[in-house]
Amino acid sequence: MISVQADVFRLAEVFTISRGSRTEAKVLTVTVSRGGYTGWGECVPYARYGESLDSVTAQIEALPAGISRAELQEALEPGAARNAVDCALWDLEAKAAGKRVWEMAGLAAPGPMVTAYTLSLDTPERMQAAAAKNAHRPLLKIKLGTPDDMARLEAVRAGAPKARIIVDANEGWSAEVYADLAPHLVRLGVALVEQPLPAADDAALIGIDRPVPVCADESCHDRASLPHLVGKYDMVNIKLDKTGGLTEALALRNAARAAGYQVMVGCMVGSSLAMAPAVLLAQGAEYVDLDGPLLLAEDRSTPLAYADGMVYPPEAGLWG
Repeated sequence: MISVQADVFRLAEVFTISRGSRTEAKVLTVTVSRGGYTGWGECVPYARYGESLDSVTAQIEALPAGISRAELQEALEPGAARNAVDCALWDLEAKAAGKRVWEMAGLAAPGPMVTAYTLSLDTPERMQAAAAKNAHRPLLKIKLGTPDDMARLEAVRAGAPKARIIVDANEGWSAEVYADLAPHLVRLGVALVEQPLPAADDAALIGIDRPVPVCADESCHDRASLPHLVGKYDMVNIKLDKTGGLTEALALRNAARAAGYQVMVGCMVGSSLAMAPAVLLAQGAEYVDLDGPLLLAEDRSTPLAYADGMVYPPEAGLWG
């Protein structure tokens, strides 16, 4: 049996990116029960990709109750619906076998990874204060994506002079804005820029000097995306809600590496249940951004452990 329900987790603070603000994380929790075992998974429907709680729920509810993980890959396109069911099936398979998911997948036992901590888009003064509050963290990710981001960049670096910094423009810049900012990204020690241009316009990145590595986020969903990234990006951001689950995410990671791309593993704003499979995927990634639970005021009953800027693998009581 496959069941799905909507859950809401309050955020600790308002979270803002270039496309808007939110005060809560609205997720779908999927459970799959068979043979006395129950697996579960979580997804975050994303309006940017034409998804809603209702549309994704309908996709999940239309699936055959006994669908296998292999059949699921053909039944649904990459996206939030397939992600939650795929992860629930991985969890179910592991419980039925009495093993952990990484054993089932032929992966090495996971360890803790340094994760970015995200500072949402705000005034330069507030972003500097947020940076100073989190300056002890080894890796900060800052949300930008407006034509006047220079002051924000300067403010964050002033607030956290020693932290490594990732910039995420969320498709908010033009080629001209990116070209103007690029030298300053270098000057301020920015390590990486995510999706500076809209996915539909990223051909403008071809031939542009990239003094700081550029990572594809909205432009990269699954393995089918890779041919479209050539000459534009240096890295891909793999998210389970984009790939449609851990199965395709692992395949995308391998294909991206083979194609010469570095790997970042990211997330939507969700609970520890959504992050747990991604921790397995993140092993060995150049950058990890699995801070969703750190942005919440409440979480699952068996949350992931975070300490000293690191995220730890999930306990069996949570997932996998």
